[in-house]
Amino acid sequence: MNYLELINRCLLELNYKKVNAFSELVKNDHKRIMNILNIINKEICNTEAWNFLLRRTRIKLPAHTTEVTNSVNGRIKYLFIDGKRYDFTEDFEPFLSKSAKSGTYSSFSDKLLLPEFDKDVMLDIIYYTRFCANDVSNNEKFELENATDSSLIPEPFAEQLLVYGTCLRLKGNPQYYRFSYWMSMYKEALANLRSKTAASTENAPVINLFRN
Repeated sequence: MNYLELINRCLLELNYKKVNAFSELVKNDHKRIMNILNIINKEICNTEAWNFLLRRTRIKLPAHTTEVTNSVNGRIKYLFIDGKRYDFTEDFEPFLSKSAKSGTYSSFSDKLLLPEFDKDVMLDIIYYTRFCANDVSNNEKFELENATDSSLIPEPFAEQLLVYGTCLRLKGNPQYYRFSYWMSMYKEALANLRSKTAASTENAPVINLFRN
């Protein structure tokens, strides 16, 4: 379901008139729905370690160097060198003084810090992307912008989570006659997303919706 279709689903749930084109989204409530859809989408994608956000990249570390620009657009889960896993440590000082423990890496500013090797090596990195959306050509991006953009949250969970989550946030009133229904549908979709797409059963994500 693309961005325009999600917006129209929200309008339908809110008993507003649907639109035929993106150019018709000019009212204040239209803008609020569009903004909240992006907020909900980003919150869900960025809150936990979802396996549908896992990506892989490789970075070259030149010989006799201990740092390389961190070009990873996301949160690193695993880093391997020659098939050996290296563990992250927040203590970057030993890397600057070249006294770091073997099998570890760290970061400082926009750099990844690693042990020194006498040859060029490749860092094989598994990470969770910070991107939350796709364009029509499947190029990943940070947010929903165009009518044909879609969320990285897999279907059928995306529609239920984003539409009902947006309606909950927009109304923000538990006394509203459809509030309980939206909440139950949102929780159901979130439970299904947790059970069917979570990277680990030990890391079940928790998403909180707050009223404005």
